[in-house]
Amino acid sequence: MPRYDATDDLSGAEYLASIYGTEKDKVNCSFFFKIGACRHGDNCLRAHHRPTFSNTVLLKHFYQSPIVNPCQADAFDKVGKKDELEQRHFDEFYEEVFTELQNKYGPVEELNVCENIGEHMIGNVYVKFVYEEDAEKTVQGLEDRWFNGQPIYSELSPVSDFREARCRQHEISTCSKGGFCNFMHLKDVSDEVYERCYANRGTRYRSSRRHDRFYADDGYDRRGGGGGGGGGDRDRGGGGGGGGGGGRDRRRRDDRGGDDHFYHDRR
Repeated sequence: MPRYDATDDLSGAEYLASIYGTEKDKVNCSFFFKIGACRHGDNCLRAHHRPTFSNTVLLKHFYQSPIVNPCQADAFDKVGKKDELEQRHFDEFYEEVFTELQNKYGPVEELNVCENIGEHMIGNVYVKFVYEEDAEKTVQGLEDRWFNGQPIYSELSPVSDFREARCRQHEISTCSKGGFCNFMHLKDVSDEVYERCYANRGTRYRSSRRHDRFYADDGYDRRGGGGGGGGGDRDRGGGGGGGGGGGRDRRRRDDRGGDDHFYHDRR
């Protein structure tokens, strides 16, 4: 007896819509649709459709682990291993990025960071906003910004359901492909930081651990303390100094302390 397929009663258009972004789709790349990244890149034989609107922003290769260096031979063995130094580093990174983006662009629904080390996924950060317009504002606003000495590359991502993007084998036990898996292996933020971030979701707040690594694209700090004497420098919320300058803080990024990570840099 022939096997009945639920798609047998569908029209051609309905059938194509039902398989869009799945393994049955021979035209569109299912990995790009689910993950927002594909190991074949522009050489993929299937289409990568970059959305014109989405709730999710991809920050490409944004997180840099202080422990895992993909150029070293032991990188594969270090991925996913618990390390107190890296956890502290990651917690500070997570809270800073979450706070900056939510305060500046809009409420964040979830923020996910990949610990995969494949070339197309390493350091990828996915930020899902509550509202599509906030995601669009984020991509536009980060176009000329840097973080921790590196330019920020952001784009709208087709990923909307992270349950489909995550590696189930990794979450249940151990993934046989390790860091080179093509599904997301997501890093865990500590409970303390998670509660601080999501308890304040949708409201503006400043983390006590924040280090301000975001900068704008003219290379100058506009977040430093207000000057005394003659500078008249302006801080975001602080008072300007006395004297006649009336200018902004013009410290180049090379002269900054190590705690300021987001900035602009016009070259």
